[in-house]
Amino acid sequence: MALSKEKKQEVIESFKISGNDTGSVEVQVAILTERINQLGEHFKKFPKDVHSRRGLLLMVSRRRRHLKYLQSNNPAKYQEIISRLGLRR
Repeated sequence: MALSKEKKQEVIESFKISGNDTGSVEVQVAILTERINQLGEHFKKFPKDVHSRRGLLLMVSRRRRHLKYLQSNNPAKYQEIISRLGLRR
């Protein structure tokens, strides 16, 4: 259920800050959002998949922590990321 290499590169290219940026908060939030959306589709087919649901909850909490960090350190970037990803806050 991992992202394909092409999709992951596409997400990194659209959110990176500098040349080889793969670890910034913005990129990590974008990748986690893509994986969360992908798992949402998986649960429509397999609603009883409890083990994957635990992984989903871990990803959601990790994304929430990243967004909280971004909100406290760079509120303008936080607002930009929220609007670009279509997240509600």
